[in-house]
Amino acid sequence: MVSSPLTSVSKLAPFKIVFMGTPQLAARILEFLLGAPSDLSRVVAVVTRPDQPRGRGMRVEPSEVGALAAARGIPVLKPDRIKSVEFLTALTSLAADLLVIAGYGRILPNDVLGVPRVMPINVHTSLLPKFRGASPVEAAILAGETDTGVTIMRVTQRMDAGPILLQRRISLANDETQGSLKTKLADLGGAALIEALTLLRRGELAETEQDENLATYTSPVAKEHAVVDWQADARQIERKVRAYNPWPVARTKLNENELLVWRARAVDADQQIASAAVPAGTLVRLKPSAIVKCGEGLLELCEVQAPGRRRIGASDFMRGRRIAEGTRLGE
Repeated sequence: MVSSPLTSVSKLAPFKIVFMGTPQLAARILEFLLGAPSDLSRVVAVVTRPDQPRGRGMRVEPSEVGALAAARGIPVLKPDRIKSVEFLTALTSLAADLLVIAGYGRILPNDVLGVPRVMPINVHTSLLPKFRGASPVEAAILAGETDTGVTIMRVTQRMDAGPILLQRRISLANDETQGSLKTKLADLGGAALIEALTLLRRGELAETEQDENLATYTSPVAKEHAVVDWQADARQIERKVRAYNPWPVARTKLNENELLVWRARAVDADQQIASAAVPAGTLVRLKPSAIVKCGEGLLELCEVQAPGRRRIGASDFMRGRRIAEGTRLGE
């Protein structure tokens, strides 16, 4: 990969930035941007998804980014259609130097990408070109990666394929969940963004083209992806549980009722249990902990939940429901 320096964009005034994002991870990155030195950048507006029904009461509420912007008195745009003339006119009127994008959730057309004076920048939560697309955090855990990171990149119309401006790396803990990793990557991404803006201001930022031969892709996560296949290896199932915590939560069936699995861990095989002639998904032990036979290996269920009920230790749940050894999950 060849790096090329960007033309100096240093100027007396701070960068005028329009921030585009939606979820909590993006809101945390916005906090870093709002805390940047006043001579470096100024957020003139935020673009986020329209308000949606949320929570148990399904009340219409703003996104996490929209709520933060409103609390800070920053103008908020919530377009239903980002290709509309009305939105493009409003965006152009802001005369932004940079678009900064983090978890916005939509592919941006060239008309939008061409609005900023300098460039559109994205904060992506993987070490590109690995794990392009909508679910890089989940994908890193599912793949059993030992490290991942964030990429600050110039946005092009091809998804996550633009030149790399800066990357920072982080190690994954053995018990890393989607939630814990997104928290770490939000902080890492916010700090990396400020670093990239500082270098850009000095004219010291370089672009590095991505190696297309190394590109891998992820897709949006849906609830059906979280259904446990008990024929899989126990360590693969453990990674699925961690990758989908806190959403959409790994799930299986117990006596025709759905059971959410919040925490689980692959355990060293007890040869007598592991060799038992029972199908994968069978609860082969309940005391002192709930153990499930998998296609390969054994999985300890640590914390589970029946929909509408509170999360509870798996052993307590099984005892309370009078579940017997030999019960098969997933049928």
